[in-house]
Amino acid sequence: MDLTDLEPVERRSTAAIVADRIRTAIMRGTFPPGTQLGEVELAAKLGVSRGPLREAMQRLVAEGLLRSERHRGLFVRDLDAADVRDIYHARASVERAAGLLLLDGDRAGAADRLDDALAAMAAAVAGGDPAAIADADHAFHAELVAASGSPRLRRMADGLLVETRMCLAALQQTAPPSDGLLAEHRELCEAVRAGDRDRLTAALEAHMADAVTRLLTPVAVTRPAQAPSLPA
Repeated sequence: MDLTDLEPVERRSTAAIVADRIRTAIMRGTFPPGTQLGEVELAAKLGVSRGPLREAMQRLVAEGLLRSERHRGLFVRDLDAADVRDIYHARASVERAAGLLLLDGDRAGAADRLDDALAAMAAAVAGGDPAAIADADHAFHAELVAASGSPRLRRMADGLLVETRMCLAALQQTAPPSDGLLAEHRELCEAVRAGDRDRLTAALEAHMADAVTRLLTPVAVTRPAQAPSLPA
């Protein structure tokens, strides 16, 4: 009997499902940085008891998305310029490592999947929906890391991509130019297809640096005394 097409049934706890819902809400800016999360209100909104909700929220504390204040409760973690730099530096490291791994594997298959992700991004840009564009960008980078075949890099990337979305929701005042966004991701696709390590590394570093500049420039304009300087 051939059972190769059967996959195990995914069994997820209520706490895991609740953590996903809250994580997504944080990622999309429904709960901005600094927001206090009330157990009673959230439990009622999600239709769950407070036990699984508390477990879910502790998971998000461990992930660094929430912070706990004694006698006050749980809050969405605040982000500052140092956090933005750190998130994108970490992403650059993780995605560079993933990119170099995928070049040693099924490079053509990875390039095809990235081309599909780029096409989805182009469709989102054409539709003009900022949330859809952010989702497509997220999916592209998740696919790049997944193509490495490393579950540990993927776990690290998943957390960093959520924090990236928090940065975008909290700090991005203007969307990136659509032509530039597509061009940067197209360069990544072409570097992967060409198997060019130096080109891929340079494209990733430029892409991350551009995002940091775009996110922090409004902060510098709004609060000149705290204007951050980018590392050389």
